[in-house]
Amino acid sequence: MPKTDKSPKSSTKDNAVMEGILQKMQALQAQLEEEVAKRRAAFSYRVENGRVVFGAEAKRRQRAMRIRLWAFLRATRPMTVITAPVIYSLIIPFVLLDIFVSIYQAICFPVYGIPKVTRRDYIAIDRHQLAYLNALQKMNCMYCGYCNGLIGYVREVASRTEAYWCPIKHARHLHGGHDHYAGFTDFGDGEGFQSGLVRSRGRLKTLDGSSSGGGDDRADQE
Repeated sequence: MPKTDKSPKSSTKDNAVMEGILQKMQALQAQLEEEVAKRRAAFSYRVENGRVVFGAEAKRRQRAMRIRLWAFLRATRPMTVITAPVIYSLIIPFVLLDIFVSIYQAICFPVYGIPKVTRRDYIAIDRHQLAYLNALQKMNCMYCGYCNGLIGYVREVASRTEAYWCPIKHARHLHGGHDHYAGFTDFGDGEGFQSGLVRSRGRLKTLDGSSSGGGDDRADQE
């Protein structure tokens, strides 16, 4: 019967390969940001102190493209209007999630020595500054920007927590793995688990170039 268990050296090599792939993905993300900067210039806007500033001509063109609110509502399907309260009602659990997750990381991350996730890096509410949107469209875009940004923020808090407590890959492939997942130890690699746990916690403490200080890893493993 063939032996399928991986040696610690093999597991370390696999992790290095996956981390290399992750670095390439990060390089591609940087390239994408460069392209976004070019698009900003093409659409005549810049960002100053977190606020979008359009040129006068760009704003004039945008206002000319705006669909008036009444015309927009008349073109909206009745079922869309009827179901609107359902989607808007989700603001309640989203706000509660925001509050509880923020409190959680404020209390626990300093103890674990994990740098806190910067909330504003994930939540952007700026589409309401587009003059080609009417009032209802602006409100919808603010709502979507908050909720989707919040999910990204919560995901990062959760992924750092997973990387600290349980950095083990799952047995099956999952879509949309977070950035820390590539450095997790393989499912079934009992020999490499403890050393992988130490490495994962060490990587967390270097995030954002700083450590939040805090707990003793040895005590946490007991």
